[in-house]
Amino acid sequence: MRFARALFAFVALPGIVAIAVPLVWLDVSEHTRIEQPLGLIPLVAGTLALLRCVRDFYVTGKGTLAPWSPPRRLVEVGLYRYTRNPMYAAVTLMLLGWALAFGESGLLIYAACVALAFHLRVVLGEEPWLARTHGDAWTDYARRVPRWF
Repeated sequence: MRFARALFAFVALPGIVAIAVPLVWLDVSEHTRIEQPLGLIPLVAGTLALLRCVRDFYVTGKGTLAPWSPPRRLVEVGLYRYTRNPMYAAVTLMLLGWALAFGESGLLIYAACVALAFHLRVVLGEEPWLARTHGDAWTDYARRVPRWF
């Protein structure tokens, strides 16, 4: 059951924001050819980072990336040793990769809007919740690890 929740959360959240929306955008805007192959580097790197973070939430945190089924344990392994929000950074990197690879400036604006929304969600929602839920462990982690890279 936990795996089904994790899979649903992955498809419903980053799957829509970082994969479905860019694909539909590119199709509608008729930007269907790769114009800058180097743009695939951030797209692939972001995808691999996202998959690693989802795994860490599932294995170490005993939960999912979804707000309705969050990790029960504070995740401090993998990329979470370097930033408190690698999953959001990975999705943003993926969006930048889509924009660069396909030469679509609209996706660049979309990536900036998504990054701003992520920042506001982290500062106004997630960090206060983590402080309440994990107490001193969160305070120590937040002191050691930056919010963003």
